[in-house]
Amino acid sequence: MSIWGKIAGVGLGAALGGPIGALIGLAAGHAVDRGVETGGDGPVRGAEASIAFTVGVIALSAKMAKADGQVTRSEVDAFKRIFHVPPGEAKNVARIYDLARKDVAGYEAYAKQIARLFRDRPNVLEDLLDGLFRIAMADGIFHPNEEDFLKRVAAIFGFAEHDYLRIKAGHMGPDASDPYTILGVAHDATEEEIRKTYRKLVKENHPDKLMAEGVPKEMIETATEKIASINDAYDRIAKMRGFN
Repeated sequence: MSIWGKIAGVGLGAALGGPIGALIGLAAGHAVDRGVETGGDGPVRGAEASIAFTVGVIALSAKMAKADGQVTRSEVDAFKRIFHVPPGEAKNVARIYDLARKDVAGYEAYAKQIARLFRDRPNVLEDLLDGLFRIAMADGIFHPNEEDFLKRVAAIFGFAEHDYLRIKAGHMGPDASDPYTILGVAHDATEEEIRKTYRKLVKENHPDKLMAEGVPKEMIETATEKIASINDAYDRIAKMRGFN
């Protein structure tokens, strides 16, 4: 069964608690205690992790859409591309999105719960942040309010400023980004340091590893593009430095 067919389970909503559990409960037509401060302490694994991840991205995407004051068709299309929403499930996903957009809970409450649920898997949190970046930049405009939103979410997830800049650089395109920033290495890093960092990033962001840790298969495109960006950055540095 697709992840979308599992989202509306009241049992899961109650088990997760917090704003994510409450959102699942609302989508399923059941009342679930929000428990913002105590619910969803995690960590979660397997199907629970995939569903929590998916609903978390939907909720944060809905909240981010309010950051620049409008929801554009390109942003909606980007979300559909990232998650490959089956036509038969489009209404269910739209329902969760609208519920999150109107929810009184702020985006920070969702981000904090996600950070707790995946606190031992920073690579999963990074993949989620990558998805949000793709949606934010889908209309070709990176609004200052969107960047403020993403910076705050990244901080809640536990990423330092240099990590945020590395993740951001991976979405700026080869002409506008610094390959050293994409890999998170200094410009004067040794060849061995660059190789070591490159291998670590490829290992941590491999789609199979991410899926095993809770990233749903619907996010495989984002993970694949992340690897492509890492490979491109390494190739550019290798060409400049003259090593393979």
